[in-house]
Amino acid sequence: MIETAEDYREAVLSQQWWEKRSFVGCDFTEADLRGLRTQGCTFDQCDFTKVDFESSRHEASAFRSCTFDRSVLAGTRWSSCSMLGSSFVDCRFQKVAFTECDLSLVSLSRNRLSKVDLSGLRLREANLTEADLTGADLRGADLTGARLAGATLEGADLRGARIDANGLVQANLSGVHVDTETAIAYAAAHGLVIH
Repeated sequence: MIETAEDYREAVLSQQWWEKRSFVGCDFTEADLRGLRTQGCTFDQCDFTKVDFESSRHEASAFRSCTFDRSVLAGTRWSSCSMLGSSFVDCRFQKVAFTECDLSLVSLSRNRLSKVDLSGLRLREANLTEADLTGADLRGADLTGARLAGATLEGADLRGARIDANGLVQANLSGVHVDTETAIAYAAAHGLVIH
């Protein structure tokens, strides 16, 4: 059963367990989803503006083209989830854990993601413009095509990450930890001729 355009605004749905439920175009604005557990659920074009997700757990669920605006994501766990094309605006990412998630085409522009573990994630063509990724763990992440203009990655770990020349030129990479391959790509992206 697919729930379409349902109104869950300000609903109190905390501590619930949802399995294999599907939502399309539903409005969860200001809903209380603290401690919610989802498994195998799909959310397409849903609005999670000002939703409190604190301490929620999500496994093998998809949040595609959803809006997270000023949402509380503190203490959440996302495992094998797809966030494809979703937009995050001014969200709280403290103690968030992403494991084997696909964040391709996600907009994280201007969000504070300092010290967040994003290792091994797929962030292809993600919008990270002016995001604060200070000290973030991006080891093994796929940042191919990601927009990094004005992003701060000071002290971040990019070892084993895939990042193209534009990303290496656009972002502030001061003090970033890289492997030899990325160091060579960085030098080439900045016009150095390597012999």
